[in-house]
Amino acid sequence: MAFKHISLLQQSIQPGHSLTGLLLVASPALGDTPFARTVIYVCAHAHEGGAMGLVVNRRLPKPGLNDVLEQLEIGPIPPLRRIGVCAGGPVDETRGFVLHSSDWKSEGSLSVTGGVTLTASLDVLKDIAEGSGPEDALLAMGHASWGTGQLEEEIFRHDAWLLAPPSREIVFGQDYGAKWRQALAAIDIDPVRLTGQTGHA
Repeated sequence: MAFKHISLLQQSIQPGHSLTGLLLVASPALGDTPFARTVIYVCAHAHEGGAMGLVVNRRLPKPGLNDVLEQLEIGPIPPLRRIGVCAGGPVDETRGFVLHSSDWKSEGSLSVTGGVTLTASLDVLKDIAEGSGPEDALLAMGHASWGTGQLEEEIFRHDAWLLAPPSREIVFGQDYGAKWRQALAAIDIDPVRLTGQTGHA
């Protein structure tokens, strides 16, 4: 038996449809894995080229923003502006990615959607440290990635992820502990009723 509560969004996804810009919300099927109760923002997804995303609800206590800026020799320290630092995923955990609103960009920026951009260059961190930069921003250390067809199999065959629409609060908000429930609420799923409803016929 699969999920009893599947969102209209998930039902509308067709094979080959890009999931870029959507949220992956961990189901109970991932309860015993490092991805338990994670919310991942999908930054890139191509049917022939796999997918890449950032966990947005796992606050990273160390290294903190000050530590990262000091390692990169970016000042001032403490910065004039602070942003959240997340454990973005198990791949390249020492590499930082800044997910941010599209009111700022550089040559090293990748437009994810009309309102969200991904930047891996230091320019954005320099501007943030100086008190400017994009209105919304999140620094993720590491990322999650999937090979061709792997993410689709996890979603549609193994019930590992639910799809949810993004919101500013979920992606960039500072209440990391609430994001998983907020993402489920966005697709009208009660996490209490969700528990134990995975499985296969």
